[in-house]
Amino acid sequence: MVDRLGQLWGIGVGPGDPELITVKALNCLRRCPVVAFPAGRADRPGMAQTIIAPWLNSDQVQLPLWFPYVQEATTLETAWQQAASQVNLHLTQGQDVVFATEGDASFYSTFTYLAQAVQQQQPDVQVITIPGVCSPLAAAAALGKPLTVQHQRLTILPAMHALDTLETALDQAEVLVLMKVAAVYPQVWEILQKRELLSRSRVVVHISGPSQLIYDDLSNHPRLSLPYFSLLIVHC
Repeated sequence: MVDRLGQLWGIGVGPGDPELITVKALNCLRRCPVVAFPAGRADRPGMAQTIIAPWLNSDQVQLPLWFPYVQEATTLETAWQQAASQVNLHLTQGQDVVFATEGDASFYSTFTYLAQAVQQQQPDVQVITIPGVCSPLAAAAALGKPLTVQHQRLTILPAMHALDTLETALDQAEVLVLMKVAAVYPQVWEILQKRELLSRSRVVVHISGPSQLIYDDLSNHPRLSLPYFSLLIVHC
């Protein structure tokens, strides 16, 4: 009989550079016998898995968890519950599980939903979160420009499903961050052009990773072909 339930740890491992993981998160990653992370696509490792690969030990159990890129609530809930069941198999055996997520574990993170599902199935499980470096902060560092100063109002849009959301944000914010901008970039470019903000807009691709790219002043880039991990910062 197991004396204790394992603990579930959520760690943010940063936006790409393996050295941006915090010391506390790294110690947790090395200590836990089971390491979970979002599964990649098309037989390729996911972002978080790639980031933590240099720090893993050969005797650790690696647990990729499948999370679909959809908006449909029932499909998502089924995926969360299935992932939670996989994690709980280890927790009920007294094994601690660490879930590695890119960026920060509390900032638009899959860990939030996983932790909720785990505790729905096993209410006595203790969940502990260790913060990490999120992509807007890493992008500002890459640009060599503060994200905000003094009393500037910051707005972050994690994804845009309606362009009027952008218009409203531009009316109110002094600094605007658009995450996951690739799918709507041409439309965003037109709005920024109309508002004469292109020269104050920058895109960072694959932030802090070996393939990082920076597009500074978007005036000459109306049709960029951007990957999923692309972020746009506007200093309004």
